[in-house]
Amino acid sequence: MARKPLVALVGRPNVGKSTLFNRLVGERLAVTDDIPGTTRDRLQGEFDWRGIDFTVLDTGGIEVYEPKGTRDTQPLAEGSAEFVPQIKAQALLAVEDADVIFMLVDARAGITAADEEIAEILRRTNKPVLVAANKADSLARVDDAYEFYTLGLGQVFAVSAIHGLGVGDLLDGLVEVLADFPYEEGEDEEDAHLRIAIVGRPNVGKSSLTNRLIGEDRVIVSEIAGTTRDAIDSEIRWHGERVTLIDTAGIRKRGKVSPGVEKYSVLRAMRALDRADVALLLIDATTGVTEQDQHIAGYALEAFKSIVIVVNKWDAVEKESWTLHSFERELREKFNFLPDPPILFISALTGQRIHEVLETAHRVWEARYHRLSTGELNRIVRDAMAKHPPPAKGTRRLKIMFVSQVAVAPPLLLFHVNDPELVHFTYRRYLENRLREAFPFEGTPIRMSFRARGGLDDDR
Repeated sequence: MARKPLVALVGRPNVGKSTLFNRLVGERLAVTDDIPGTTRDRLQGEFDWRGIDFTVLDTGGIEVYEPKGTRDTQPLAEGSAEFVPQIKAQALLAVEDADVIFMLVDARAGITAADEEIAEILRRTNKPVLVAANKADSLARVDDAYEFYTLGLGQVFAVSAIHGLGVGDLLDGLVEVLADFPYEEGEDEEDAHLRIAIVGRPNVGKSSLTNRLIGEDRVIVSEIAGTTRDAIDSEIRWHGERVTLIDTAGIRKRGKVSPGVEKYSVLRAMRALDRADVALLLIDATTGVTEQDQHIAGYALEAFKSIVIVVNKWDAVEKESWTLHSFERELREKFNFLPDPPILFISALTGQRIHEVLETAHRVWEARYHRLSTGELNRIVRDAMAKHPPPAKGTRRLKIMFVSQVAVAPPLLLFHVNDPELVHFTYRRYLENRLREAFPFEGTPIRMSFRARGGLDDDR
C-alpha cells in the first residue's frame, strides 16, 4: 500500500490546530451516530497538495505549566512544574511517528513560555518542523510572525487558518522538506489481500491471539516490520490465501495529567488501522465491556473499517445456561452504533473457537467488496420510500431520483436527490437499515453520498 507522509499538528491549546486541520481535510465523511467519548473527535484526516497525498494528525493542545511573571498572563494549566517531564513524554509520543511537524503558535500573542517549552520538545525529535504563526490576518500580524524564528525551529509561515491566508505557502514548504521522502509504490490490484488489525485495551490478549493464529497455520511466509514501531505485520497462509495480521499496542485510558493524552496513545494503533481492512476488537471477558472498548470501536468505525468483536478469555468466565446470551445482549446494546458486527467468544490461551476468527474476518472482508445490482438497489430504495416517505421540511420533501454504488471497501452509495439539505440523519439511517436487511454487509460500514441534480454533494 502507498506510503503517505504523516504530518502532525502540535502546539499549546487555542492556537488554531483544529481550525487548520479542518482547512486541510475539508469536508470529511462523518459518523452521525452518537458514539461515546472522544470517538467523535477528528484525530486523523487526509489531504493532497501538488499531487501528493498526506495524512494529517490533530494532536490536541499540549498544556505546559507556566510560572508567574511570564509574558503569558493566562497560564495554560494550573498545577506544578513537576508534571512537565510527563507532558514532554506525551508530546514525544504524539510526534514520534510523524514525518513532518507543524508547530502552531499564536501570532497575536507572540512567543510564550509554553511555546518555548514545546519548541524544546520538538528540537529533540530531530524531525523537520515548520512553524505556522496562526491568526496572522493583517499585515501587522504577518510582520509579528517573524519573531518566532527565535524559537530555533524550521521556517516560519504567517497564516490565518480560519481565512486560508498563507496556508498554500505553508504546504509548499511542506513539499520542499519532503523532497527526498521515500514514497512507496502502491499495491497492485492483483495483490489485494485480507489485512487484519488486532486492536483493544492493554492485556486483553492481542499478542496471544496473533501467536495462536500464526501457530495454527504453521506457515509464516514472512515477518516484516510495520510502518509503526509498535505494530508488527505477520503474513500467513489461510486456505491458500495470503493474510496479514497486524498486532497493535494496547490503547490506554485517558490520563490524568493533560487533556488529550488518550489521543496520543492511539496514534500508532490508528495508523495500523489505516493499513487494515478488518479490525478484530478484543474484549476481556473477565472485565466485561468498558467505556474504552467503546472508544476503540468508534476509532475503527471512523476509519471505515469492517469490525468483528472478539470476546477473549471466555474460558475464565464462570458460566450458566444464559451467560453467553446475556453477554452478547450487553455487547449489542453497548455497541449499537456499530454496523451489526459478528461476535465471537474465544480463548486464545486454550484455542477455544480460534478456527472461527479467520473464517469470520474473511467473510466480513468479502462483504466490504460486495457490489450491489443497480436495479435491485433502486427497487429497495423505492420500496422503502413507499412504506415510509421522507419527512417534509417546510413545503419541500426529499426526492430520490436514482441510486448507484460507486465504490467498494467499504461500499459507497451515491444518491441523486433534489436537495441534499433535505436528508435528515434519521431517514438516512432508515434507508441504511433497509439496505442491510437485503444485502450482506455484516460488520461493514456503508457510506452514503447525496448529490443534488446540480452536482453538489452531501456525504454522510
